[in-house]
Amino acid sequence: MILVTGGTGLVGSHLLYKLASSNEKIRAIYRTERKLANVKSVFATYTNNYEPLFKTIEWVKADLLDIPALSEAFKEVTHVYHCAAFVSFDPNKYQTLRKTNIEGTANIANLCLSNTVSKLCYVSSIATLGNAINNEDINEDTIWNPEDDNSVYAITKYGAEMEIWRATQEGLNVVIVNPGVILGAGIWRYGTGSFFKKAHKGFKYYTSGTVALIAVEDVVSIMIRLIKSDIINERFVLVAEHWTYKKFLQALSKSVNAKPPEKMISNWLLKLAWKLDWLKTRLTGKRRQLTKHIAISLSTKTNYSSHKVITALNYKFKPIDKTITTIGNLYLK
Repeated sequence: MILVTGGTGLVGSHLLYKLASSNEKIRAIYRTERKLANVKSVFATYTNNYEPLFKTIEWVKADLLDIPALSEAFKEVTHVYHCAAFVSFDPNKYQTLRKTNIEGTANIANLCLSNTVSKLCYVSSIATLGNAINNEDINEDTIWNPEDDNSVYAITKYGAEMEIWRATQEGLNVVIVNPGVILGAGIWRYGTGSFFKKAHKGFKYYTSGTVALIAVEDVVSIMIRLIKSDIINERFVLVAEHWTYKKFLQALSKSVNAKPPEKMISNWLLKLAWKLDWLKTRLTGKRRQLTKHIAISLSTKTNYSSHKVITALNYKFKPIDKTITTIGNLYLK
């Protein structure tokens, strides 16, 4: 029995489709019935006749902090894909981030140990990797510096990784993937799917930085191959290509037949924008849209190396331009 956490998210939904298509015995965790619509939407991007596959999944309602419910979900489980996480760069969400990303991951790791799970695959992020030194490409060995101005999301995902590595010392076999920005179809209201929705409305500006991209199909395929392999207690950077934000936003716009942005927003204006966003939140209580760390990432040029996973699995990534075109066409439908 395979258990998938975060089954209603982008990675989890696409992973479930691939596993169900291979006739695997699957159990997946969900928190609300409303989120199950995400899974059906993702399945529908692959096939019109998705209901039979969807019905092969055994769904368990549970929260990462609800140990009794999780314990039930772990019965007879041999392999686990831990895809669940809370994503936010808002400093006000730090305690929630800690609860879900660190405590929740600790619970999953502990239950894997107590149920003698054969192998765990954890979906982390390139946010947990250290910063480049001397303009070198960032890889799995780039050291995390806790003294850096790290985002609250990065801090809690790094803490989650520490829980995974702690479990390896107690006998659990794991693999960790550190993907960049994951592009996939089916969930349009939030996450990277919302990029296409925003592009359809029109981007006015682009920024000066670069973005590390990968197709969700690649992430899922690599996860499955890693968990089936003899590789244990290793992590892998998953980045297919690096694009400038200008190229990225223009490609998004083109994919949904919208006008591409033509002006670059200056770094000082970007800095002013996140400060005004902070002030708006303080005055109105509305959700943060642009934080300091998001603004920094939008204006930073960074390169990551996926040489390790390419070599280990003899893997070839999907071209990002074709990925964006395909997702854009699906959004327009």
